[in-house]
Amino acid sequence: MVMSVAAGSRDVRKRWSIPSRPLALGLRANWRQFSLLVLVNAFVGAMVGLERTVLPLIASQEFGLASKRAVLAFIATFGLTKALANLAAGWLVSHRSRRWTLVAGWLVALPVPIVIMYAPTWSWIVAANALLGVSQGLTWSTTVIMKIDLVGPKRRGLAMGLNEFAGYLAVALAALTSGLLAGRAGLRAGPSYFGLVIAMAGLLTSLFLVRDTTAHARLEESGNAHGASDDPSPSIMTLLARSIWADATLFSTSQAGLINNLNDGLAWGLFPLLFVASGLSLGATSLLAAIYPAAWGICQLWTGALSDRWGRKPFIVGGMFVQGAALLSMAVWPGFWPWAAALTTLGVGTAMVYPTLLAAVADAFRSRARAAAVGVYRLWRDLGYVAGALLAGALADNFGTVRAIQAVGALTVASGVVVAIRLRQRDA
Repeated sequence: MVMSVAAGSRDVRKRWSIPSRPLALGLRANWRQFSLLVLVNAFVGAMVGLERTVLPLIASQEFGLASKRAVLAFIATFGLTKALANLAAGWLVSHRSRRWTLVAGWLVALPVPIVIMYAPTWSWIVAANALLGVSQGLTWSTTVIMKIDLVGPKRRGLAMGLNEFAGYLAVALAALTSGLLAGRAGLRAGPSYFGLVIAMAGLLTSLFLVRDTTAHARLEESGNAHGASDDPSPSIMTLLARSIWADATLFSTSQAGLINNLNDGLAWGLFPLLFVASGLSLGATSLLAAIYPAAWGICQLWTGALSDRWGRKPFIVGGMFVQGAALLSMAVWPGFWPWAAALTTLGVGTAMVYPTLLAAVADAFRSRARAAAVGVYRLWRDLGYVAGALLAGALADNFGTVRAIQAVGALTVASGVVVAIRLRQRDA
């Protein structure tokens, strides 16, 4: 039985894989596998998008949580486990298998929708988000590394733009869909059934269609790609120590990534509560929750590729400033249409930053060290969810939601200043 399943898996993969010929790097040479990985990352993003509208509302309406810090506990748990899973993924894809790391991430995701649907207490949902964080860290990190493997050194910005476009457009569509399903089938049932379908689709695609890309990484290493570090194989712990300050690229990108996801944690946890408290309907709240990741996802089709031509630093610095301005405007001008405009601007600013940070990290390290470096960067970046949940929750409880948004906006601008000072410009 096991042998027949394995044989079936090989047959299905052959129809979607590249015909037998010498390996080559590049998007055109690997378009089939690259497209499959884009699809898989869309499924990964959709798993998070399902929660963006409904989970804060479940906390307040079904479990009666009044404290913002208690509501945002699920984001802190998600961010912590995802950050650690990013680090683990960096090690696993370097020392084990890229494809099986991806499959393992989907297996962890399968129980999440079921737990959310039947959770008797809020602590069960927090635990489900711990599993979701592990799944996201393994799956998203692995798809990032596999796409970098396939395209080689020349089109990393484009590759990351396509990757993040698929992921965050799926976040937006799933956020909108979950709100509509919640309105018809309840806050838990509709989104949970949809989530189970997505998790199964991601698992089956990864298991039967996706191929490992380790050979492509070795091919690039044998060609001694440009822009590489003089030290091609530092350990993860060495890179982690360097990221605290010594490595200018890893430090500046990591702190910007952390602040960027702090913003996302704020948007995920507090914005739906702010919108509903202002009198907006669940449908309007779902639409606003979708605007930010939609603008974020769509604009990455251009920002990643443009950073290949014009350099990484202008996009990162400018994007942090745009995000800060958008958050500050949300605190000044309330209402559906001003918020819609601010969230669109926030998405554009995030799109300028997100794929470019990943590409900047990939530029700085050879293929043997790149997975570990990406894992370290994504560790710091997703700790931003923890920082966002703790900081935004404390500020909102003590000073109000508007003050919390203003404080995070100012912090985002300061992060852009740090990048402007420390990040070394890569030649376009």
